[in-house]
Amino acid sequence: MARKRVGVLISGSGSNLQALIDAASDPAYPAEIALVVSNKADAFGLQRAAKAGIATQVFDHKGYGDRESFDAAMDAALRAAGCEIVCLAGFMRILSRGFVEGWAGRMLNIHPSLLPSFKGLHPQRQALEAGVKVAGCTVHLVTPDLDDGPILEQATVPVLDSDDEAALSARILEQEHRIYPKGLALLAGGAVRIEGRRALTG
Repeated sequence: MARKRVGVLISGSGSNLQALIDAASDPAYPAEIALVVSNKADAFGLQRAAKAGIATQVFDHKGYGDRESFDAAMDAALRAAGCEIVCLAGFMRILSRGFVEGWAGRMLNIHPSLLPSFKGLHPQRQALEAGVKVAGCTVHLVTPDLDDGPILEQATVPVLDSDDEAALSARILEQEHRIYPKGLALLAGGAVRIEGRRALTG
């Protein structure tokens, strides 16, 4: 079966991008990274992509009059590169409804909480403030609603009494790197079936 071509959107260091690149280096993996797009020219993830021989493009959101025109430029680049799936990996821009709907069922996000708990910014801090004993991360299909959509993979970590936001974030990030490639493999391999709000992978 042909490998699915994937576009990855980033804004920063790209550690989750690296996890996907590493997974895709195995010829048996059902996806290949075809394009990495960033809204910041100094994002370290662009260097990760270049080192792996992956094409990159930068779209500075400040150079566009509105969110829709910015998203349209990215969308055109992704489609020109033959991308069939889009992965958000630390992309710090809210996407327009039109962009999200155009990739419905084909766009993944990784979020550092056990959704539906602790959506939005600083979910690790939210978890600590809420006093939960377990935190984690979620790979989910993207919908127009923030940090919403059918869940493909989740992983948990214990919240320790000694944790601060940085320590908890680091422990969660290790699990992000483990489950994001698994979630992408499920989607690219055609193993995901959506029923209502549930993503069934059996």
